Amino acid sequence: MTIPRRVILEMGTGNDLHGGDYTKAALRAVQDALHHSSLAMLRALRIDPESMIVEVTIGVQQPERLDAERVRASLPHGQVTVRVVRGGLDIPDPEREDPAVIASAAIAVSLPLPA
Repeated sequence: MTIPRRVILEMGTGNDLHGGDYTKAALRAVQDALHHSSLAMLRALRIDPESMIVEVTIGVQQPERLDAERVRASLPHGQVTVRVVRGGLDIPDPEREDPAVIASAAIAVSLPLPA
């Protein structure tokens, strides 16, 4: 019998300095997190990367403005789910309607391992 066990947790941040694009900031946050980890363990243990359970949590100030499907599609392997929550940071520009936005990403990867 196998059960999913979390084996990787990576965090990242991303921003969009002009335009207030939460999806762009989130995609950059996910890429930042991905570039902090390696899947060498999967190769060493001969685990199919598609068996990974990948849970992505994105924090931005206006979650409803983020395209979670684009974020999901940006992950290269596994069974990916994306949850968007209120978080991150908006930095208003006092002279114009052009906020800088910062997104936070957490990527948790679980593998089906023996109980």
